[in-house]
Amino acid sequence: MPELVNQYSLALQALMLMFATLLVQSLVATLAHRKQPHYIPGIVDKQLSHASFVFRSHRTFMNSLENLPMMVGPVLVGLLSGFDAVQLGLMCWIYAITRLLHMALYYAIATEKNPSPRSYFYSIGLLVNVMLIVMVTVHLLSSR
Repeated sequence: MPELVNQYSLALQALMLMFATLLVQSLVATLAHRKQPHYIPGIVDKQLSHASFVFRSHRTFMNSLENLPMMVGPVLVGLLSGFDAVQLGLMCWIYAITRLLHMALYYAIATEKNPSPRSYFYSIGLLVNVMLIVMVTVHLLSSR
């Protein structure tokens, strides 16, 4: 196991950044929600929009929560199947950084405009995710 950890340390570090980002987003969303004057546990007011930081922090967290499993799955398959460690690590870091930039822009910019600046970083992360799924699948099929 330590050999696997050493070989894939770049990817594992990026995964930990992804999880840490998700944890921070959860805490920010929780604190923003609880600071509301009419706070109801577990309910975000449906009338809020991008002008509200409560809305944006909640959507940032939910967006990451929705997307992280689609990245973690192929990463784990790549780790277990012996996919190239450097390629996997670089793709994980690109994804992790795009998620950080997506978060920062979602927190900072209240816009209903489409595409919003955060959409570009979401799209880069999605492209990396699709590429990883394809590359790991090709790796699995070619190693039969």
